[in-house]
Amino acid sequence: MNAKTGARKGERVPAESLPVARIVVDVPLAHLDRPFDYSVPSELDAAAVPGCRVRVRFAGQLVDGYLLERVETSEYGKKLAFIEKVVSPEPVLAPEIATLARTIADRYAGGMIDVLRLAVPPRHARAEAAAPGEPPPLPQLPAWVPASAGGEPARSQLPPVPADAWSRYPRGPKYLEALHEGRPAHAVWQALPAEDWPARLAEAAAAVASSGRGVIIVVPDHRDLARVAKACDAVIEGVVTLSADLGPSERYKRWLSVRRGVARVVVGTRATAFAPVRDPGLLVVWDDGDDLHVEQRSPYPNVRDVLVQRAHMTGAALLIGGFARTAEAQLLVETGWAHEIVASRETLRSVAPRVVSVGDNEWQDVKDPAARTARLPSIAFDAARFALADSPVLIQVPRRGYVPSLACGQCRGPARCRRCAGPLALPGGTEDGLPKPAYCRWCAATEAGFRCPTCGSRKLRGQVIGAKRTAEELGRAFPGHPVRTSGADAVLTEVPGKPALVVATPGAEPVAEGGYGAVLLLDGWALLGRADLRASEEALRRWMTAAGLVRPGNGRVVVIADSSLTPVQALVRWDPVWHAATELAARTELGFPPAVRMATVDGTPDAVNAMLDELRLPPTGEILGPVPLGDDETKERALVRVSRAEGRQLAAVLAEAQAVRTARKEQDLVRIKLDPLEVL
Repeated sequence: MNAKTGARKGERVPAESLPVARIVVDVPLAHLDRPFDYSVPSELDAAAVPGCRVRVRFAGQLVDGYLLERVETSEYGKKLAFIEKVVSPEPVLAPEIATLARTIADRYAGGMIDVLRLAVPPRHARAEAAAPGEPPPLPQLPAWVPASAGGEPARSQLPPVPADAWSRYPRGPKYLEALHEGRPAHAVWQALPAEDWPARLAEAAAAVASSGRGVIIVVPDHRDLARVAKACDAVIEGVVTLSADLGPSERYKRWLSVRRGVARVVVGTRATAFAPVRDPGLLVVWDDGDDLHVEQRSPYPNVRDVLVQRAHMTGAALLIGGFARTAEAQLLVETGWAHEIVASRETLRSVAPRVVSVGDNEWQDVKDPAARTARLPSIAFDAARFALADSPVLIQVPRRGYVPSLACGQCRGPARCRRCAGPLALPGGTEDGLPKPAYCRWCAATEAGFRCPTCGSRKLRGQVIGAKRTAEELGRAFPGHPVRTSGADAVLTEVPGKPALVVATPGAEPVAEGGYGAVLLLDGWALLGRADLRASEEALRRWMTAAGLVRPGNGRVVVIADSSLTPVQALVRWDPVWHAATELAARTELGFPPAVRMATVDGTPDAVNAMLDELRLPPTGEILGPVPLGDDETKERALVRVSRAEGRQLAAVLAEAQAVRTARKEQDLVRIKLDPLEVL
């Protein structure tokens, strides 16, 4: 027996100081989403530090967990089980990230452990055993920052950044000055056409890193990651990139360098939003409307929302950038939480390409009477032929695999339900010898007598022509010019600045050396007619991303869509701010996100109905559906929406209902998504 502790030989005793550990266990059950108290044995006292990985016995099984904190006493009131093992004394879970994970889990009606799986990569012992490196020297004081705003003289010999890089934006220099001074400046930035946006982000990162604070830049895919990393390497030392294609070992090694404070600037894809940067001074998300910014695993958080919450918690600055603007970013501006950084109209006119659309003047109808129905009208053909004299031409074709949607057979406008404005669909089959009528994918109402509110037509249609067929057609139309394709099978990063036809699906457009002479945006109706709440916003974002690759000043953009449509008008005027404000106003009037909080509830019919019956919705709560989910008759989807002021209540109600179902050990669980990009 130990004379000091009174314990028998081999008996475990609690640590003398802070003997209680609060641990979040890796158990994916909603009703167990809370910390549990365990006793810290004396032999693990030194290793059991807050943030480390541990193994504990839970419900008779050994499970993994994270030690959140150590305290003196527990409110449990019974004898606590001991921690079985400290997997590693490395404090991988920073307090800030633990708080952020809890906030995001509550916002999206999910579990904290699910968020931690996204935030903390799997362990690799060899990477942990490596000694941490030394932080790189502070980058040179940016040339646009006044001398009074700087601190110590420059320690790096890197070349200075051009002083006029952000001067084309009236608020640009002041914003960067605020970044260097450490102020929590929140901004929504609309990049000019042909803007070297990776260089602008690198300059903003240098303004923060020069003061010793950390920077996180999140981009949609690996091609954007390579461009931004290259730009950052030119002005900052020690930039770390994080992405899934690095491999588990290398990614964990780089992630550890961030956690240990060796790296100040981190560039990566969506999981990088949780990177444990020390003293974050700037959080950046580029092209926040891209669906790659939405995690595909529960609880499906959006990078923009994660960074907004993190900026609010830490006092860091936030920059949401892109060629287009989402309704969510517009809401941040209109509520005053963020300010916009946009160029003047005079500056825009000096660099914007000439954008033309179908029917924007009467001469088009005279010259080409079939322009409104042709897939490649004369205006597009002439623009391509003129540009091919000395430069490549980009042809954007909607990606194969879009959700089949219905549109007007005459004007190709989206077919909407008269009751709730949801997208219409055809169920297939016959009834009494006649085809079954269209129905709404949201409220399931039957639409037997469709009439287009724009042109009055009663016809419906829906089709998409793929990129491969388009490349074959263009090869015959422009003989003698090479045709390159960039899409799902093979995505090109760059193409030479020589005459060529480049056919790309949205999001796979390669960068051309010197810029494209012309950009043709084909099948605009297919993007605009998608059965999606964000079809208009997504179409404009895709178009502006492609149009931003043209040569500044003399480039041409042709969009094959009706010039009277709102997104087409926004593209012609290059005015994404006006479109975002119009879109937000329309969604507010119709009760769509982000003006409201909306959630989708998917599952078997019995599970969905049982969940909906148990929901205790706030006063503004409303349920739409359920309706069949696509062609799978065994799955249904219901929409639940409340006012934005009651959004937290909705998340709490859904989490509570899910916890009740898991506590009952229900076999048919439902999938919950808050603020989904898709609502079909």
